[in-house]
Amino acid sequence: MANDHGKVEAVAGHLSRLGALCDTGFALAIHIRLTAPTLLYQTYAQDWAEHYSLKGYMLSDPVVHWGLTQTGRVVWDTLTDVDPEGVIAAAVSFGLTHGWTYAVGPASSRTIAGLTRSGRAHTAEEVAEIEAIVDNVHAITDGFDDLPKDVQDRLRRL
Repeated sequence: MANDHGKVEAVAGHLSRLGALCDTGFALAIHIRLTAPTLLYQTYAQDWAEHYSLKGYMLSDPVVHWGLTQTGRVVWDTLTDVDPEGVIAAAVSFGLTHGWTYAVGPASSRTIAGLTRSGRAHTAEEVAEIEAIVDNVHAITDGFDDLPKDVQDRLRRL
């Protein structure tokens, strides 16, 4: 189906735009079912990704916990009281500043985006654009398991 193949280009375009808006990186976990995302895109620096993995932060990350239980947006600084492992402080020490999270979708198929920017926080217009991008990617990838295998593979390789 030609329409299904267009989904790859649409998602690729959205990821490119997110990258431009989030100069210190983003993570986009799409359609999380049980505890695993159907698709995961991450552009944070390799040293942070390795540190995060080595420390097992996903198990205690307040941003992840918030996104699994809430929808909407939250600024990371507001979660420091529920961050006994210091994940947020560690992220900042790796240059992930002005972080915030946006979560959308039902609990059975949640999409969570962690977004960062250096220099300044995102403007209201940028926040609105990012939320629209995440909403679009969530919608485009709905029904992922029903897509042709080659489309699934191309989406995974983005």
